[in-house]
Amino acid sequence: MTTAADDNGGDLDPDRHARAEHRLGTIGVAHREVTADEATAANLAWWDADADDYQATHGGFLGDADFVWCPEGVREADARLLGDVRGRRVAEIGCGQAACSRWLATAGAHPVGLDLSAGMLRHARAGAARTGIEVPLVQATAERLPLADGSVDVACSAFGALPFVASIETVFAEVRRVLRPGGPWVFAVTHPIRWIFPDDPGPAGLTASQPYFDRTPYVEVDGDGKATYVEYHRTVGDYVRALAATGFALEDLIEPEWPAGHTRVWGQWSPLRGKLFPGTAIFRARACP
Repeated sequence: MTTAADDNGGDLDPDRHARAEHRLGTIGVAHREVTADEATAANLAWWDADADDYQATHGGFLGDADFVWCPEGVREADARLLGDVRGRRVAEIGCGQAACSRWLATAGAHPVGLDLSAGMLRHARAGAARTGIEVPLVQATAERLPLADGSVDVACSAFGALPFVASIETVFAEVRRVLRPGGPWVFAVTHPIRWIFPDDPGPAGLTASQPYFDRTPYVEVDGDGKATYVEYHRTVGDYVRALAATGFALEDLIEPEWPAGHTRVWGQWSPLRGKLFPGTAIFRARACP
């Protein structure tokens, strides 16, 4: 969820990504295999470079202390996908500016926000200063969580970390390690079906052009061929198998419908595409005993 759009659906700045790309020397796109270390380095640099523009563009929609699961506008206050969080220790994986964690704190939870990017965590601290809602923040990759075994009751991620890591199995295993038995693990990602279409909110984004089963990462590169941004594709089955293999039982898969009257364009998300096929998949699983 990184393309520029204002809160009313119009293009705020179509060249917003160009600023981060210029800072990183991005000149092109490749589809190639990427090591975990290269992906981590690329995405750390990308989110640090893009953090200010991301917050300026999307901060109004996400709020300072709100839990928005996806561009369709599903809110935890309404959906209650995490259940009753009062008194619960909650780990938000890939928290960004930590609006979700701050909402969790207002709901009586004890959250901790984890994110790879220092730039995004800087905005998390700014959000805490604006709201007066302080939550612990940790800079860390989702593939190595600096939390003790069984130390949290709930884990969640709203479009954080998972598209940018080389191994979701590694992340899921880490989440299972830190989550107590029976604890929920709920995460939202771009719906895998979107991979087959161009990343375009308009009519050009309605024609399939990329094989669904091609899991070759999308990579942006600089003049030396070094990755400056990496995003991975997984099928629905990949997520299901990874959950089962790491000790989770899948309870639900939510595919939010586009709400009537919702006109906001966010990157590839738009009313045009939203009325035809899903843009978000929210997996709700539970740690097996």
